Amino acid sequence: MTLSGKDGILNEKLFITLFETHKDSIYRMAYLYVKNQTDSLDIVQEVAYRAFKNRKSLKELSYFKTWIMKITINASIDLLRKKKKVVELHFTSELGTQQTEERYSDLLLHELLNALEEDEKKLIFLKYYQEYTFQEISEIVGSPISTVKSKIYRALEKIRLEHRKEEFS
Repeated sequence: MTLSGKDGILNEKLFITLFETHKDSIYRMAYLYVKNQTDSLDIVQEVAYRAFKNRKSLKELSYFKTWIMKITINASIDLLRKKKKVVELHFTSELGTQQTEERYSDLLLHELLNALEEDEKKLIFLKYYQEYTFQEISEIVGSPISTVKSKIYRALEKIRLEHRKEEFS
């Protein structure tokens, strides 16, 4: 598929088609950051606006998903900064044993991820929640693959160390 429209940019119809193809992934990535449906939907709208407005910056159609995910991550972080939001997971004892264990696991994972810096969280989300390859992550964040790998491995080590601290507390 080639870029269409005058001046070699994405035309409106092609943009809408591509955006529709990836909107679920955009929503999921936003939700990983903001942890609620309303803000996630707002981010999807913001991403649509930013991407359409800046569609001239996309030089290669095969990078559309990478490009749109980068916009999604930036929009999510911008919203979190704007709201200075602290995401809390609520633990209720009314749940059944299995659900309680799942909630506890979610709470523990959330606490472990909070030990990471924003840049590290972004890489972990891309690798383990969105299942991008190291190459794709490298393209999204604009860093060499070796840097991406070392940051992910350092982040995982931080999570392991934090988990060990939690176990012995």
